[in-house]
Amino acid sequence: MHIILDGTYFSNDICLVVYRNSDVKCTQLYRLSDNERYEEIREDLENLKALNIQIESITCDGHRAILKAIRKVFKRSVPTQRCLVHIQRMSRIWLTQEPKSIAGKQLLNITQQICKIETENQRQEWLRALYDWDVEHRIYINEKSINPGTKRIWYTHKMLRRVRHLLISAFPNMFHFLEDAQIPKTTNALESFFGHLKDNLSIHRGLSIKNRKNFVKWYLHFRNDQA
Repeated sequence: MHIILDGTYFSNDICLVVYRNSDVKCTQLYRLSDNERYEEIREDLENLKALNIQIESITCDGHRAILKAIRKVFKRSVPTQRCLVHIQRMSRIWLTQEPKSIAGKQLLNITQQICKIETENQRQEWLRALYDWDVEHRIYINEKSINPGTKRIWYTHKMLRRVRHLLISAFPNMFHFLEDAQIPKTTNALESFFGHLKDNLSIHRGLSIKNRKNFVKWYLHFRNDQA
């Protein structure tokens, strides 16, 4: 079974964490909480494991609590596919759509190619482009600024470095789908599901918190029946 794991938030501090079976397109498990919490996600994964459910991969957006829970429960036995759309989206947010520096423009272009990668050769070409960019702009990336009054020093191009760190840290888990075509490369299926759920819930804006949670539970139940 290939799992898509993601959380979404509603008003009144309601967080819905869903474990979607990508193979049969249904909700395998869900939890209503107030956040994506490591302890709870670890417990959920341990419960799935205890039921002898064969999990072949988990696709997620890279939330720290989720990654930590997966490592704790499965060590390195289950591939963790990072959502490529999320990586691409965060890169665009941090770099902005129109970076001012040449390094920023080039890095944005590199990140916008991520979701187009479909073969091992394309993966290698993309990695080479990232490496060449890193070498070309290494001095610029490492530039520092200093506050004359406090003598405090920081990296000048923080957003550029943040995107660079995101790509480097995510890279080992970005392309498992090339080895197994059944592994979802994005969490888009769940995000679409969440969007439809919220559209339906918005029709009933006057519900109490308890009834909002009950609405979510019944929605998940009936959607599974339709799968």
